[in-house]
Amino acid sequence: MDKISDIKGTFTLHNGIQMPYLGLGTYQSDNDQEVIDAVKYALEIGYRHIDTASVYGNEKGVGKGINESSVAREAIFLVSKVWNDDQGYESTLKAFEASLKRLNTDYLDLYLIHWPVPGKYKGTWRALEKLYHEKRIRAIGVSNFMRHHLEDVLEVAKIVPMVNQMEFHPYVVQQGLIDFCESKNIQYEAWSPFMQGKLFTLDICDELARNYGKTPAQIILRWNLQKGIVTIPKSTKADRINSNADIFDFELSNKEVAYLDSFDRGERIGPDPNNFEF
Repeated sequence: MDKISDIKGTFTLHNGIQMPYLGLGTYQSDNDQEVIDAVKYALEIGYRHIDTASVYGNEKGVGKGINESSVAREAIFLVSKVWNDDQGYESTLKAFEASLKRLNTDYLDLYLIHWPVPGKYKGTWRALEKLYHEKRIRAIGVSNFMRHHLEDVLEVAKIVPMVNQMEFHPYVVQQGLIDFCESKNIQYEAWSPFMQGKLFTLDICDELARNYGKTPAQIILRWNLQKGIVTIPKSTKADRINSNADIFDFELSNKEVAYLDSFDRGERIGPDPNNFEF
């Protein structure tokens, strides 16, 4: 695994692309000054990975934040996702162009299939492979794909997905899926690392936080990285964006990592990838 060093550190994808392991998530960030300011601030303090999706409705604001920042576009790892209604070969190609236009960019660093829509995601994957071959996207991947979804895609894929972005926190670890992804060189990535805020009502990492002089959020993010998992905590508040990046001056022991793993109970905050209707 690549060394965990600082806010600009990266994990290497199987095609050699460097993916910053800490990013800014923008889910539920309004498509106005809120997301523009959050993106600009994150880039200003050193973040180089910004995650959005067409369904978030804020690609335009994310693009503005990037363009108004002092950081060059090529130094930023920009991610978006194709929504379920747009899945299928031709409609994915159109959706990609629409995302680029809203983001005001001519390429993406990573494009993901947002959910494994039955009967559609194979055609969608074919579209992503085409865009990748055309060098419109530097890396392609999936989101919310369980092992059987991945195996299904791998039967027809010419390119193995580079990333699988999954709900990941102490109550949903899914170590078997992490191990499977690792065996296929698919980078695992966490969404909702704080359980959409529920983490802060629990006391599972309070003692660790006290011991290290850190917040529970910082403990969880450090746990993500030490498990080799890319993480994209969402915030629009400058102090929180700053705090989320203050995780490079301590290291959890293997025992402490295993302790946080032990809370896994398959309890999702988000929808079940095997049973969703949207």
